[in-house]
Amino acid sequence: MIRPFKVEDSAALKFMFMKQGFEYDCPDFGDPGLLSKMVFEKDGKVCMAILARLTAEAYFLMDKDCGTPQEKWEAFKELHEASRLDCYGRGLDDIYCWLPPEIAKSFGRRLLRLGWANNLWPAFNRNIHVPTTDAKETVCESVT
Repeated sequence: MIRPFKVEDSAALKFMFMKQGFEYDCPDFGDPGLLSKMVFEKDGKVCMAILARLTAEAYFLMDKDCGTPQEKWEAFKELHEASRLDCYGRGLDDIYCWLPPEIAKSFGRRLLRLGWANNLWPAFNRNIHVPTTDAKETVCESVT
């Protein structure tokens, strides 16, 4: 049975989290930033959960002809901090930025200087407008 999370599910979810052994903090199940909390229950026991929290993706746009490299860097730092404060004020805890390969090394170093982290975990994204299908099952069904 799939159903929304209930507060009484917290202990089961915390136990599942600890058993997985991943090295990151357990989510706060009461965090209002968790916009979706769904659980799978089997025989009265919560066996799985998907928790979705609000995050954001940053886009940086710049006119390359607008000042010297030093002027652009100083302006970027000011804009960066103003944007950080704006996002924080809107309730975001973090923000992601995917860099095109041709600037990943050079601009990535600048982001690291400003407190960004280079994620070690692979990132996946999903368009949620499209219904869920299992591509493997679909391929197998079409072959038979």
